[in-house]
Amino acid sequence: MLGPLNVNLAEFGVSTRNGFLPDQPPLRELSNQYYESWEIVLSQLPTLLKTSSLRNEVDQLPVLSTSHLISESEWQRAYLILSFFTHSYIWEAGGPSQRLPASISVPFLQVATHLGLPPTATYAALNLWNFESISGANDFTQLEDLRSLHTFTGTKDEEWFYLISVAIEAYGAKIIPAMMKAMDAVRANDSGVVAAALETFALNIKEIAIILNRMDEHCSPKVFYDEIRPFLAGSKNMVLAGLPNGVFYDEGNGKGEWRQYSGGSNAQSSLIQFFDIVLGVEHHLTKGSKARNGFLSEMRNYMPGGHRAFLEEMESIVNIREYAESTSISEVTEAYNLAVRELELFRNVHIQVVTRFIITPSRQKKPNVHPGLNLAVASSNTASKDLHGTGGTQLLPFLKQSRDETKDATLTTA
Repeated sequence: MLGPLNVNLAEFGVSTRNGFLPDQPPLRELSNQYYESWEIVLSQLPTLLKTSSLRNEVDQLPVLSTSHLISESEWQRAYLILSFFTHSYIWEAGGPSQRLPASISVPFLQVATHLGLPPTATYAALNLWNFESISGANDFTQLEDLRSLHTFTGTKDEEWFYLISVAIEAYGAKIIPAMMKAMDAVRANDSGVVAAALETFALNIKEIAIILNRMDEHCSPKVFYDEIRPFLAGSKNMVLAGLPNGVFYDEGNGKGEWRQYSGGSNAQSSLIQFFDIVLGVEHHLTKGSKARNGFLSEMRNYMPGGHRAFLEEMESIVNIREYAESTSISEVTEAYNLAVRELELFRNVHIQVVTRFIITPSRQKKPNVHPGLNLAVASSNTASKDLHGTGGTQLLPFLKQSRDETKDATLTTA
């Protein structure tokens, strides 16, 4: 019998209550007057984008220092601001900008380095650090009590799109301590605790699938595809969209560097990758190959540094599938298979949502409603089976393979 693992979630920036969401609601603004010019532009973002005047405003901003950022929540707020500035500047109507001015690049590179993130709009910026509780109750599982702090378009559709992910993160957070207990229980050979934790996992996955299926309530597939999705596009593999070399991050005084980054993607959710790790679900480069899926590994680089380290720690100590495979106690094997089944069903729901919001709109004839040649245009020039997501993957093949690999984790029972 082995002792407990004693993993301290706080050391990785993981909340015992909220999981990968912050313990406290994200800051609504940077209180230091030094950053007032940033906050003013961000507060006007949807209007500036509609009037194609965002770039002009940003070009007039000074290059601000990050030395006045003190708390971690202030660094996160700065990252959110500069993420919105970056994608707004690149994808404002009129054609993409291949250059990012020093007023964004210089502080963004510093903030991103501090947080262990790339200087681009990631899932962390748009979802994890971009919401508040309307009532102040801070129960982030309650969708109706959540509000996004910022959007590109000013639409309810975009806000709802982000908040679905926030609620999933909050609800799924309950799984983290449950599975930590399960790993300790394996070491103590306590099959009852392991089975109960796996049943908790299954119930929670079922609930987050229900939350994901609520996407249509306030987010229109047409609005998402035509108006929102273009701003989520990255700068990697975007030749057709007008960024053959990516984006030049101008650092002033003749310095700078061409950079290419994937766009925001749910594959950047640490929670979803945590689900796979604790169940021992393996994703490969292609179906039947032994090589790990490079895209999912790459997406770890788009997670906050602490969260990435937490997943690596989990990979080194996870023991649940091995225990479920070797035990003669059917209760554990059945509970494990139930958890796998619910994760498979969740991935089915995800495929259905992606089909409604991306695949179907891509097949409909449409003028280029977003005046800048961008992701929506570039990705629709190919057959739907080759349609790429904002993260850069071939959408349906990737999602279906992930679903099938989840099902393959099912254990045979006597």
